[in-house]
Amino acid sequence: MAFRQSPLREIAWESFRALEPEKKAPLLNMAGHPYHALIAQQFDRAMLDRNVDLATKMRKIGKTRGGMKFLQDLLPEKRAMLYFAQPSTRTFLSFYAACQILGIQIAEVRDAQTSSEVKGESQEDSVRTFSSYFDLIIIRHPQGGFAERLAWMLTGTDRPVPVINAGSGKDQHPTQALLDIYTLQRSLEKRRGGLEGARIAFVGDLLRGRTVRSLSLLLRHYPGVKQYFVAPEPLQIGSDILAKLDEAGMAYEVTSDFESVMPEMDAIYMTRIQDEWDQNGESRALDISRFYLTAAHLPILKPSAIIMHPLPRRHEIAPEVDGDPRAKYWRQVRNGMWVRAALILSIFERDHEIDHYYEDLVS
Repeated sequence: MAFRQSPLREIAWESFRALEPEKKAPLLNMAGHPYHALIAQQFDRAMLDRNVDLATKMRKIGKTRGGMKFLQDLLPEKRAMLYFAQPSTRTFLSFYAACQILGIQIAEVRDAQTSSEVKGESQEDSVRTFSSYFDLIIIRHPQGGFAERLAWMLTGTDRPVPVINAGSGKDQHPTQALLDIYTLQRSLEKRRGGLEGARIAFVGDLLRGRTVRSLSLLLRHYPGVKQYFVAPEPLQIGSDILAKLDEAGMAYEVTSDFESVMPEMDAIYMTRIQDEWDQNGESRALDISRFYLTAAHLPILKPSAIIMHPLPRRHEIAPEVDGDPRAKYWRQVRNGMWVRAALILSIFERDHEIDHYYEDLVS
C-alpha cells in the first residue's frame, strides 16, 4: 500500500485545515479506498455500498470456524494502536473486536497519565512514537480536528500510517455513521425495500451530537430521504448541517413536537443529552421529558419502523422498549464491529480477498 504517494503529503497543514470538508475528501481517499478515515464527507455512495456489502459478507464468512480462521489470517502482520483520550465503551471495544477478527495485534493508551504526556510530551509526539511501532492508529479525542492534524502529520513522515477518527470533539464520528448507514440499510431493506425515500427522525441533543451530524451528511447520498430534527430549541441541529442539506436539495423539517412526527417515521434515531459539553450546567434547565420514547408510544409507530440509538442512553428510551422487534440499538452495537472490520480491511486494500472467499462459499 503506497501511503507515501498520498496527495495529502503535498499540501501544507494550514491550507488543508482551511479547506471545506468536501474539498478535503479527495485528499483522504485513493483509488476508491479510504487512505485515512477522518470525515463522513469522504465516503460517497459507492464507498458506502461497498462497506455494507463487505461487512455483510464478512459476518457470513465468520459464522463458521473455517471462515473465522480465514478472516483472522487476513492481517496478522499488522499492529494497531487504540489511542482513546476520551471515555468510550462501545467504540473502543468495537474497534478492538474488529482488529481481533482480522488477526491484527492491538495495544492501547486510554489514559494520558500512563504515557509520557505526564512528563510534558506533546500529544503529537506521542502519536509519532506510536507510528514507529504500529501500522494503524485509531484515535478518539475531545478536540475537534485533532485526528485530521495527526493524519496530516504522519502522512508527511518517512513511515506514514493510516489514521481512523473514532470520534472528534463535537463535529465528527464517521465510523459511527458508517455503522448507522449499515443498520438503516439492512433493517429497512427487509421492511420497506431500502433506505431511499425513508423518513428519519433525529431526536434529542442534535446541536452537540456528533453521531447525528455525521449520519445526516451521509444521508445526502440516498435520494428521497427526508430528515426530521426533533429537539428543544437550544439543542436543535446546527445551521451548518442545514446549509449542507439545502445545497444538496434534501428535504428536512425542524420541529420540537416529537409525538406529531412519530407515526410517519421509518426510523427514529434517539440521542442523549450531551451535558459533558455544558459550560455552566445549562442542560439541567431544559425540560427534555417531551423527547423521551416510552412503551406508551409504541402503538403509534409504524409496524415497519425501526428505533436506533448510538448509546449510551439515559432516560430517552425506556428499558421496556428493548423487547420490541423494532428496537435495533443493540443490533447497532454488533453491526459496528463488522463495519469497522470492513473499513480496516478496505484501508489496507485487502477487501477483494473477501469477495473471492465469499464466491467460493456460496457457489
